[in-house]
Formats: sequence, C-alpha cells, structure tokens
Amino acid sequence: MTQAESTKPAGAPPFSHRIRNTEPPMIDEKGAPLNGEPQILSTRLFMQLQAYGNCRDAQPLIDAIKAAKIPAVLYADVNDPQGVAILTWAEDPSHFVDAVRPLLNAEPFVSLEHKPRFTMFGRTYALGHEANLREWLFDKPIATATNGDWPWAVWYPLRRRGSFAKLDPAEQRQILMEHALIGMSFVDADYAHDIRLACPGLDADDNDFVIGLVGKSLHPLSAIVQNMRKTTQTALYLENLGPFFVGKVLHQSV
Repeated sequence: MTQAESTKPAGAPPFSHRIRNTEPPMIDEKGAPLNGEPQILSTRLFMQLQAYGNCRDAQPLIDAIKAAKIPAVLYADVNDPQGVAILTWAEDPSHFVDAVRPLLNAEPFVSLEHKPRFTMFGRTYALGHEANLREWLFDKPIATATNGDWPWAVWYPLRRRGSFAKLDPAEQRQILMEHALIGMSFVDADYAHDIRLACPGLDADDNDFVIGLVGKSLHPLSAIVQNMRKTTQTALYLENLGPFFVGKVLHQSV
C-alpha cells in the first residue's frame, strides 16, 4: 500500500470520481427568450462544399443532382475554367455519407478531378441572442444559399489565433462588434449576405469557421473582405484565412 492510499479516509471515492463534473456539458443551441421561455435546440444544420476540376460540361452534373433529389447548389469556379463546386446541407450529418457520397462516387462526378483543398464542412451555431432560433439555424442559411437573386458566392475557412480565446469576454465582444458592424452595413445595402458555420473538429486543417458570402454582384463580396482587413480581429487575431472559392451559381435544388 502506498503512503497516499494509507492516508485516504476510509470509504472515500477514488480521486477521479471526486473531481469529475457530474453535470453533462451544455452543447445545445440557445437563442433569446421567446414569450418568457428559453429557446433551446439540440439540432443544427450541417453544410459542405466539395470542389472539382476537369469539368467541361456541367449539364450532366445538374442532371445527376436532379435525379438524386438532393438539395444542392452547383457553382462554376471563376478561377478555374473547368472547375465546379457543389454545396449540400442536412440536419443529419449521415446525409453526407448516405446520400451525397453515392452521388459523388458515381458518374459524372467520379470522373472529375476532386480538389480537397477547397473542401469545407461546418455546422450552423447560435450566439444566444437570436430572436428566432430555428430560422437562424435552418431557414436563413438555406434561403441565403438558394436565393436566385444572389448568384455570386465566395466561400472560405478561417482560423483565429489562440490568443483571442484568452481575451476578456468584454474585449472579445468589442472586437467582434467592430467586425459585425461592417457586415451589417453590407447586408442593409443588399451588397452581401453571409452564412457562418463553425467547424472545430470537422475541418482537416483545424479551422474554426467556414464563411459563405453571397450577393447580386461579385465586387461587393470582394469589398467586404477588403474592409474587414482593417478590423482588430482580422489584423491581429486571425491565424489563417482561405483558400477562397469564388463561384457563380449554375443550378439550385431545394
């Protein structure tokens, strides 16, 4: 018997049991109170972008998406004359294995050149003040991605520096508000609309977020990224930004 064991009070639980938190962690999404009741949802929307090259005719891809009856957006890649990308989404992440994977492993997608560098996968999330939690987590990102009046899109991942997480919460809020005010000004002008996804543990390169910017024209999507560069978050607390996929809608299925 060790000295530690000999001095342990009789009947005391093992050390690991004494320090363990018996309450499960809170992983649900929370919004602002509605009619005096908290808004809590245990589900959220997952979205994924997969990019391909060597596509000289997109029509067979559109036909395959229609036949599969999978909600999706197909983009033409502005920076690759033979490039395309497909955006898919679902509440259940099994959808990407059970439905999307067979589509992409069959003709015509399987004959294309897959570009994993541009693969992006994330989940919607709430900040705790959303007036309509379900709309924020599900309806808004789908409506944004499939709005026929907003054919242009810029998708990219980002990772914050670890030092941001160590800041005082009040300082974090101030930094994020500076960033958000620029975004809201572009939304109010109908220049750019965003889809924000969290991706810790889901991204191959350990990014924190996936951002989708969509709009009527491409220039404002570039301009908002340019304007964000002067914010404290981008200038001081971003570790990595990109790669950027720039596309225009070829097909939308809801």
